[in-house]
Amino acid sequence: MEIRNGTLVTEFILLGLTQSRHIQLLVFVLIFIFYLIILPGNFLIILTIKSDPGLSDPLYFFLGNLAFLDASYTFIVAPRMLADFLSEKKVISYRCCITQLFFLHFLGGGEGLLLIVMAFDRYIAICQPLHYSAVVSPRACYALLLALWFGGFVHSIIQVALILHLPFCGPNQLDNFFWDVPQVIKLACTDTFVVELLMVFNSGLLTLLCFLGLLVSYAVILFHVHRSSSEGKSKAVSPCTTHMIIVFLMFGPSIFIYTRPFRALPADKVVAFSHTVIFPLMNPVIYTLRNQEVKTSIRRLLSRHVMC
Repeated sequence: MEIRNGTLVTEFILLGLTQSRHIQLLVFVLIFIFYLIILPGNFLIILTIKSDPGLSDPLYFFLGNLAFLDASYTFIVAPRMLADFLSEKKVISYRCCITQLFFLHFLGGGEGLLLIVMAFDRYIAICQPLHYSAVVSPRACYALLLALWFGGFVHSIIQVALILHLPFCGPNQLDNFFWDVPQVIKLACTDTFVVELLMVFNSGLLTLLCFLGLLVSYAVILFHVHRSSSEGKSKAVSPCTTHMIIVFLMFGPSIFIYTRPFRALPADKVVAFSHTVIFPLMNPVIYTLRNQEVKTSIRRLLSRHVMC
């Protein structure tokens, strides 16, 4: 049956993370337990930052948004993957595929831009502390937040627009557990060289440049901290070190997936699984475990509610 964009395929079959039924059930149980522990932790971070006046600095404002983006990101792929573990035939419609692709890159692009904003915030706080309150004002924070959402939207629209023009006439089996550009583009029944090139520039090159830019910015910050007086060094270095860990967790898999020609490699599924399911929930938790102010506020919040 032909639909408006010219494709003959109206649904795709996902082959999943693994073909072994026992491994599927084991992974299902592990991910389910992981989500029961980590996902409420992300919402606890957001609630703590919103309810504690002592966490009104832009640093915590951006951390709360990071937790929100990461939690939202996991709802795109993980619930569907968990449901597919329990079903024999893993079928997803073309429209659901496009929707999944849009939100995957919308939230992923927004998170990448948020990490750049957080690096800018740390640079001003450490290298230009006298101008910090003027440059990173509440109005500026909301403007930056709006800009990163818009940037993620534009990035995602480009991805979707390039895919919508591709004809799919079979096969419709996708050797993965979700719908993303590197695997799907090879199912198109046309020459995709130009589209692949555009995809690499839109996702791969942009991701690589952002990653290198973040590394340079944090190198400048750490160099500035090293040259300054010893007082307050550890307090300044700790957030930067945590940010760099999150940058590697976020951009490392993205660079592996999007900066090379779209050819299947044995590690693709493992990297994609870590990138879409595990790391997003871990990022805010890693930051919280290394931030004494947030941990103290969480303990106060839990103590108040337990006493009530």
